[in-house]
Amino acid sequence: MLPRLPVGERVRDRRRRTGRTQAVLAGLCGITTDYLSQIERGLKTPSGDVLARLAAELQVPVGTLLGDTEPERPPETVSGSSRVVQALLQRHGLRKPTPAGELRARVEHAWKVWQTSPRRFTEAEALLPDLIRDVEGTVRALRTGNDAPVRREALRVAADLYGLLRSYYRRTGRPDLSLMVADRALRAAEDADDPLRLGAARWNLGHVLLSQPGSEQDAADVAMDAAHDLTALATPAATALRGALELVAVVAQARTRRPWAARERLAAAAVPLARQTGESNVHWTVFGPTNVMLHAVNVEMTDGDATEGLRLADRIDATQMPSRERQFTFGLEIARCYDLRRDDAAVLVHLLELEQLAPEDLQRSPLGRQLVTALLGRARPTYRPQATGLAQRLQLL
Repeated sequence: MLPRLPVGERVRDRRRRTGRTQAVLAGLCGITTDYLSQIERGLKTPSGDVLARLAAELQVPVGTLLGDTEPERPPETVSGSSRVVQALLQRHGLRKPTPAGELRARVEHAWKVWQTSPRRFTEAEALLPDLIRDVEGTVRALRTGNDAPVRREALRVAADLYGLLRSYYRRTGRPDLSLMVADRALRAAEDADDPLRLGAARWNLGHVLLSQPGSEQDAADVAMDAAHDLTALATPAATALRGALELVAVVAQARTRRPWAARERLAAAAVPLARQTGESNVHWTVFGPTNVMLHAVNVEMTDGDATEGLRLADRIDATQMPSRERQFTFGLEIARCYDLRRDDAAVLVHLLELEQLAPEDLQRSPLGRQLVTALLGRARPTYRPQATGLAQRLQLL
């Protein structure tokens, strides 16, 4: 039995130190605000799974929330994450515009790092602060200029950067900033009068809404409105974006316990579009037959049908996907399917593979940490050392 009041007090203290509201932390952990409030007041005892998610989002070992003594830590320094936050929130004075071509190359490089590097958080945090300042400074400097084409190109670059930042801030536990940059991407795309980037910006907004429990229908509405607006553009890029937007609605339907609707949308809308486009990465949305199949697995996992999810997963080769993040998500969903079947050896194998594929993603993944915590409670002696070692590397012990 977990201790009651001390756990709640420690959760509340850690939450306040991070500056998060109960609503934000509850949303990130997939629980209600009322449930979190009752935990903090000592009225509810969190399950092991919920405790693992809380610890992951508060960036402390589970033992800390259970009252283990913490080792002395050196004074905190400004982390990469906080420098990326500061670069976005601080207003910078007017500066000489950076050539749009140079900014375009830097943003595309940052996107490549974000989608392909196993250490993408560390590498992106080295690039983003200066990139944010230069892009925003350039857009501000060109605001009153007379060169409309140059200004439009700078706005396009800004929209692309904000799309990357949307993903970064969501993955680093700042849904408030993720929503902020999604809105900035929309405004930049609108000011640039770029329909494709406007569609990509609304795709990003849809993903922000998907990350907020209770906003799934809003996400689907945003995505479907954007997909409808793109039907007038008969280009391969527009078709790929429409497909990516359809997948937002698929996820929304799966999460609102409508798996039949999600399956129908996949078959009737997403699959035909994927056949038209083939594998694509228009505005870094990674749409194509492989991603459609990955979403089919997600639907079954969300519905709790591990057998069907694993059957579909056996037909997928995700190694050629341009996004390491999507590869990681796919592997995590397979691990979750095996967890549903209590096939602990398979869970461990896939978690260890994910640690090799994207160690920083596993460190930040609430579901990944939840799977490791649950595995520790059931691990057989033959593979307990490996499970314990993984938990220690994730600072869960």
